[in-house]
Amino acid sequence: MTDKKSFILRHQQIADSMQAFSHPWNPKSEISGTQMGRLLGLKRTGVNFVKVPPGKESFVYHSHYREEEWIYILSGCGIAEIDGEEFEVGAGDFMAFPTPSVAHHLRNAGNEDLVYLAGGENLDIEIADFPHLGKRMFRREDAIEIFNLSDAKLFGALDT
Repeated sequence: MTDKKSFILRHQQIADSMQAFSHPWNPKSEISGTQMGRLLGLKRTGVNFVKVPPGKESFVYHSHYREEEWIYILSGCGIAEIDGEEFEVGAGDFMAFPTPSVAHHLRNAGNEDLVYLAGGENLDIEIADFPHLGKRMFRREDAIEIFNLSDAKLFGALDT
């Protein structure tokens, strides 16, 4: 008998595969979630089920240069910081960050879990900025390098 690839992820499988995560640069970051797309073999697109407890935050304020990202709120309420402004968001609200994106971040401002779907591209190379921290990340496949933006120097024009 051969193994047949699954194309359906059942509710209980999603619940059983939930993992906790917090971003190391944000002490208020606390999420639990499942990378649903990966569990079914998606390589180019990420689709994630995410919960943020009351009073906690998703990751850290960031922007993407190459990978588009989106968020769809299923339940709860939150505050989305987008390009330096704050917006109340709740069930049924959708956010999209085409590249190059503006900085964004999400925090739970309610008394119940903030539950949402999030996803985007999974490219081999990504560049992200963390404006509040003055840092830039370069990711090449699984290798990640972080730089302080204050160390950046203009290279100038190339002579040919």
